[in-house]
Amino acid sequence: MERTKVIRRLIKDTGLSLKAFAEKANVPYTTLYSILERGVGNASVDNVIKICKALGITIEELEEMANSDVTREKNRKPTTIAAHLPEGVELTEEEQKQIEDYVQFILSRRKK
Repeated sequence: MERTKVIRRLIKDTGLSLKAFAEKANVPYTTLYSILERGVGNASVDNVIKICKALGITIEELEEMANSDVTREKNRKPTTIAAHLPEGVELTEEEQKQIEDYVQFILSRRKK
């Protein structure tokens, strides 16, 4: 997965809007938007560090997540995760995807 996709996913997981996250990271909203549209490789190191710090990760962890997601997608095997939901409640496809993304995030933070 591209680093920008990892960052987008992690920002989404914070529950903050892009504007609110940009404030938290002390990065102008337009700069954050530009990084997410054009890629992390085009951003200043200082801004990437600020974004990672606001996400609670290091640049190295960002790189590991990007690389491990690519490897994981190539080697993906079916798995089952049990969820106990109240009777009659079904998850939407988007909610199921969010759970899958969260599991991948947790696994990506494992120490190797």
